[in-house]
Amino acid sequence: MVPKKIMEVLGIKSVDELFDEIPPEARIDRLTLPDGIGDIELEKEVTRILGKNRTLDELRGFLGGGVYRHYIPAVVGEILSRSELYTAYTPYQAEASQGMLQALFEYQSMIAELTGMDAVNSSMYDWSTALGEAALMCHRIKRGDRFLIGRAVSPERKAVLRTYLKGIGATIDEIPFEGSTGRVSISALKERISDDVFGVYLENPNYFGVLEEDIGEVSSIVGEIPFVVGTNPLSLAIVKPPSEYGADIVIGEGHHLGMPPNFGGPLLGIFATKKEHIRKMPGRIIGMTTDVTGRTAYCMTLQTREQHIRRDKATSNICTNEALMAVAAAAYLASLGKRKLIEISSENVRKARKFAEKISAIDGFKAPLFDAHHFNEFVMRSGEASIEKISKRLLSRGIHGGICLNRDFPELGESMLLAVSELHTEEEFDLFVSALGGDE
Repeated sequence: MVPKKIMEVLGIKSVDELFDEIPPEARIDRLTLPDGIGDIELEKEVTRILGKNRTLDELRGFLGGGVYRHYIPAVVGEILSRSELYTAYTPYQAEASQGMLQALFEYQSMIAELTGMDAVNSSMYDWSTALGEAALMCHRIKRGDRFLIGRAVSPERKAVLRTYLKGIGATIDEIPFEGSTGRVSISALKERISDDVFGVYLENPNYFGVLEEDIGEVSSIVGEIPFVVGTNPLSLAIVKPPSEYGADIVIGEGHHLGMPPNFGGPLLGIFATKKEHIRKMPGRIIGMTTDVTGRTAYCMTLQTREQHIRRDKATSNICTNEALMAVAAAAYLASLGKRKLIEISSENVRKARKFAEKISAIDGFKAPLFDAHHFNEFVMRSGEASIEKISKRLLSRGIHGGICLNRDFPELGESMLLAVSELHTEEEFDLFVSALGGDE
């Protein structure tokens, strides 16, 4: 029973009004469930249902767009499975869990080195929520009602961002990309800059895998407006860090650093910023200090009381994080080291280029679509054949193709976003190409 006073504050006369936006056909008054069965029967039934799935181990997969298959050293799983970390990933009395705090401190330090930023939190849910929180942080730094983002950004991230901005009454204004290169249009950015813009967001590499060669100009164009850069952390082993081209906030997806796809999660949202903005950064920060005996100690630092009490004034109302995944990223980076990380990142670029060349050799296909440098993804366009039919043909031959871009980017025509990692082989490329050039 909802108290009458609460209903008055909400401006409703009946509890039923809370469900008005749910279509009547989607409402269920009473669940119709089958009779219960025993454990043996249940296990057989679930196994039968799961048997319909085809896993990444069975298919040759080229699906990306944010979640990828990368090699994970065995030591990462071994470290995560230790009870000291596995069961203490979100301690309420954080200072009592020194080992976990040190692991998170090391994660922050390594991400700071990769991004070149002064401070890193630990952590956000994923890249999408990191983007939403970054936009809100921009709004705390500079007031306005327009947030500029590149058109070549994941549709999923855009959707989450819209939800975040709805609460502050702000809108998204997209900056188009150049048709020939896939890079952001600098001239269009200049046209859209005005006093009501409170933040600018670009990705490097962007959703199409394109590396932005002119992104250094953006900082001078946006001036005092907060500049947010989204990136694949693996790419930072071989490309210039965002700090060197004026980023105020850097976000990204840490899943690439030692985590399997797992049906799309859990993921790891990376969030870093300049020192002058640290008080406005969401999430928690682990700091290093000394205890009363002078020994090194770790603690949660720079946390305002609003995070726990005055929630309406908090920098973020996310009440948990992906700390265990941050430990996985720390273990991954520590186990590889700088040299191996550079090798893996370079291999991603090399293999993607080689795969694209094989596809372009087939009549009627172009890859990459854009005349630009790419990281581990690129767009393939079909001149005549339906990309949906191509996707089904690939699947019938045991190959999971890329993301069909027709719906979200109709201006690209019949196109597909393909992802390559160090795990892909020459044989897989040849099988894909063979299926691509086959009969309908």
